[in-house]
Amino acid sequence: MADTPRKQPRKKRRKYSRRENPEGRMGLVEHAIEFRDRFIICLVAVVLAMVAGFFLTGPALDIIRQPIETLQQARGSKVSINFSNVTTAFDLRMQMALTLGIVIASPVWLYQLWMFLMPGLKKNERRYALGFLGAAIPLFLGGVVVGFWVMPRIVEVMTGFAPVEDTVFYDAKTYYSFVLTLCIAVGVAFVVPVILVMLNFAGVLAGRTILRGWRVAVVASAFFAALATPAADVLSMFLLMLPMVALYFIAGGIARLNDRRREKRIAKQDAELEAELSSGTATPIAGE
Repeated sequence: MADTPRKQPRKKRRKYSRRENPEGRMGLVEHAIEFRDRFIICLVAVVLAMVAGFFLTGPALDIIRQPIETLQQARGSKVSINFSNVTTAFDLRMQMALTLGIVIASPVWLYQLWMFLMPGLKKNERRYALGFLGAAIPLFLGGVVVGFWVMPRIVEVMTGFAPVEDTVFYDAKTYYSFVLTLCIAVGVAFVVPVILVMLNFAGVLAGRTILRGWRVAVVASAFFAALATPAADVLSMFLLMLPMVALYFIAGGIARLNDRRREKRIAKQDAELEAELSSGTATPIAGE
């Protein structure tokens, strides 16, 4: 009787030790596996935070409803939010719970984003993770606050086009989707400059390149602000656009300072190596 072939043990995913792989190099398949693992961590974090966010939907609804209550006083109770279907209230709660889950879990998925790009950094650059999180999390939450800050004016301007004699009915799901999408979109946009600085510290993007692209950044910020705000509300567009442009230039300035520091360090190392070579004390390279 022929021997049955033994089942080959499953090959474990390679762990990236800095001692074994100091440069943190990974292949395309390994990058895909790394992305999958970190995406699963982010997904689990968002789902858990979504459960907590479901219990916060009540207070969130009260906060988001304030512009409508202000308009009700101004227009004589002719503005209201309507739940048109039987399932609209539940669907809305779930949508808000997901959005709140993304906000609550932002430290986790921002950290996983950093760690996904971590293999390209040196060992002494691990401390930048704290700096990245320390800047990205407040900026994301600050962007959410800015989006919520301009939201009442957008609602007021858009409602102003309706005649005072008529009653304005806002579909609950559409209204809250607009508010939550605006806040999350502005929050993500505020994190983009931090990602640019992160890419600069990783040696992928030069500070000079970031500053040279200021025209594209201004146009992109204006385009994003125009999409996030109604076309008739130019003031809200500028209120969103100006902080984004300012953050872009701040990111470019930080990246440029980092480049100068890196250039000075390299120049110093080259000068020390040249001095060693000229004095004959340099360690000979193997094979020479």
